[in-house]
Amino acid sequence: MWSGGVAYVKLIYLNNYQCRCNQQITEQGIINPEWKQKTFGLRSSPGILYNQPSALVGRTDVASVTSWSAPIIWEGTFDSTLIDSIYKQQNLTIATTVFALGKYTRFVKDFLESAEQHFFVGFRVHYYLFTDQPESVPDVKIGENRSLAVRKVQSLNRWQDISMGRMENLEKLIENELASEADYIFCLDIDTKFYGHWGVESLGRLVGVIHPWLFNTPRNRFTYERRPESQAYIPAEEGDYYYAGAAFGGSLEDVHHLTKTCREQLSIDAANSIEAIWQEESHLNKYFLLNKPSKLLSPEYMWRDINESAAQIKIIRFTNVPKNYAEVRPNP
Repeated sequence: MWSGGVAYVKLIYLNNYQCRCNQQITEQGIINPEWKQKTFGLRSSPGILYNQPSALVGRTDVASVTSWSAPIIWEGTFDSTLIDSIYKQQNLTIATTVFALGKYTRFVKDFLESAEQHFFVGFRVHYYLFTDQPESVPDVKIGENRSLAVRKVQSLNRWQDISMGRMENLEKLIENELASEADYIFCLDIDTKFYGHWGVESLGRLVGVIHPWLFNTPRNRFTYERRPESQAYIPAEEGDYYYAGAAFGGSLEDVHHLTKTCREQLSIDAANSIEAIWQEESHLNKYFLLNKPSKLLSPEYMWRDINESAAQIKIIRFTNVPKNYAEVRPNP
C-alpha cells in the first residue's frame, strides 16, 4: 500500500527451500549462474558542482590505502555529491541480508527504520530477512524502489550454529535468486543501527569492514583461529587486518565465491569436530587473507557503540546495539 511516495512493507513469506533458480540445467549437470552484466565506467555528468579534489591534502591521521593498493574508506576520503552522481546513472540494485532468529527479532524495527534513513538512500535496495518467527516481523515503512522479503528458516538452539549457518543460506540465496537480479550484496548483522550516511562509496568487487575493536592492534593479538587443525587457521606472524563478520559485501559473483568457500571450510571443520573460535567470522578472516578485498571500509561502518568515541572516528555510520548477550542468545 502506497502513501505519499512511501510503501508500507508487504511481507513476502517464502519457505527456505523454495527455489527460483537462475542456473541452467543440462544433461551434463548444472552450469554456473549467469551473473547480471554490469557497466562500471565512472562516468560523470556535466554541471555537477563539488569541491576540487587535492593530490596533496587529505586525512593524515589514518591510512587510506592498503599495501595491495585497495582504498580504505574514511570520512574525508570521498565526495558523496560526486560519487552519488556517478553511480546514479548505473541503475544499481543492492541486495541486503540480515538474520533475526529467536529474541533477535526485537532488533528488526530499529535496523530497518534506520537503514531507510541512511543506507543507500535514493538507490534500489532489496532487504532479505531470514527468521524463524516471520509473524514477529514488525510493519516498517519502506521507500519507493525498496522492498523487504522474509525467508523462514528453522530455529536453532545454539547461537554458534546460527552464526555458522549463515554462509550456506547466503550462498543459496545468491544462486537461486540474486545472480541475475542484483548488482551488489551486503551481509549485515541485525543487532545494529545506522546513524550516518552509508552509500555507494562502499561499493566494490569484494568489501571487508575493519573490526572496531582491533583496528589499532598488532596482528599477533588478533583473535584469529590459532589451531592448525582448523581450516580457518592463521599463524601469529600472518594477517593483514581483522575483519568484522557483522558486515561484508561486494559483487554477487565475488560474495558467492566467498560464501561457498567459507561454507565448505566450515563443513570440513565440522567433520573433524572442530569449531573455529569465532565461527564464520574466523573463516571470513581466513578467506580475506588469501583473497584480498578490493575495498576496505573503516570502523565508521561497523562501530562498537554510539556512545563510544575514538580520535580517528569523525562520523559513526553503523554500530552494534548494546545488549545483554546472556539474555538474547539461546545459549551461553
